[in-house]
Amino acid sequence: MARILIVDDEANLRLLYRKELEEEGHEVLEAATAEEGIRAFERSAPDLVVLDIRMPGMNGLEAMARILDRDRRIPIILHTAYDSYRDDFTSWAADAYVTKGPDTTELKRTIRRLLEEREHLGPPEI
Repeated sequence: MARILIVDDEANLRLLYRKELEEEGHEVLEAATAEEGIRAFERSAPDLVVLDIRMPGMNGLEAMARILDRDRRIPIILHTAYDSYRDDFTSWAADAYVTKGPDTTELKRTIRRLLEEREHLGPPEI
């Protein structure tokens, strides 16, 4: 299926997302910090990135800007427990905004939708 990069400082959530997404056939890469996430993005060229916003050091919004500087076509989901970031204009560059919760249904549905949309776009034009 797809290679998905999860960037979240909460190890238990990364484990949960890994298990849920691997059950759906995806390859899952993990990073505990935004800096690690950027390095993993550069090394592995994922098909989609799920970014937490509040993390120690660089936050997810800064990481998103750096990732988009490298590849504007990569779908990014901001995944945070804080709904207030939805009103922050810097979050609008993301393809989706999903509020964290114990149920991963919305996150998985959003991932499926964005991957399908990306597939329909085809390869980047040169």
